[in-house]
Amino acid sequence: MSETVIIIGAGAEKGLGGAIARRFAQSGHHVVIAGRTEEKVMALASAVQSDGGSAEAMRVDVVSEADQDALFVRAKDKGPIAAVIYNAGNNAIIPFDQLDPATFENFWRVGCFGAFLTSKRAIPLLSAQGRGSLFFTGASASMRGRPQFAHFASMKAGLRMLAQSLAREYGPEGIHVAHFIIDGVINGEMANSRFGEYIESLGEDGALSPDAIAETYWSVHNQQRSAWTHEMDLRPFKENW
Repeated sequence: MSETVIIIGAGAEKGLGGAIARRFAQSGHHVVIAGRTEEKVMALASAVQSDGGSAEAMRVDVVSEADQDALFVRAKDKGPIAAVIYNAGNNAIIPFDQLDPATFENFWRVGCFGAFLTSKRAIPLLSAQGRGSLFFTGASASMRGRPQFAHFASMKAGLRMLAQSLAREYGPEGIHVAHFIIDGVINGEMANSRFGEYIESLGEDGALSPDAIAETYWSVHNQQRSAWTHEMDLRPFKENW
């Protein structure tokens, strides 16, 4: 039986979650695709299957402990878990004087608290195996807070610190914890639907390719443990950083 990869925060076939699912499935893994929109995760799983991969989908609200429990019970029944990838989160430009408490908390709950819930379930399984990857998708906001992004930066900075703490605590048990700083716009379905003209203005390779990011995740997952990467930043070659 092939090992399982859990991808949390997937949906759009042409987004990062979709690219990660395709890449791991291409290498023989069974991928469990989890997201909050049932139609999207089902369509993505079907697309992976059409390409010859092994996939299944499950609707999961990342801030629901019951949903997370059900996801991990289902995935565990499939056999050993090779990797758990937390890719959930969203972004929006919100001036601080327009940022209300509910919005701030919602960003944190999805982008940081959900990762905590995932980690609480993933760590015991990976620890018992003595191996496996636990990856988190970060952003440039993980490192710095820009104007009108207090909600997003707080969320991503918290996620980064969670990843660092887990890496130091569980790396010695064989769990490869890595945090990926995505510094730039991902040329996926979401960004194109909302900022299509901006993506076009960036020119060729001016936005990050989801497939290129997924290839990096795959490469880090396969690192020999005498030389692990914990944190890696990815950006287009023309990005101003």
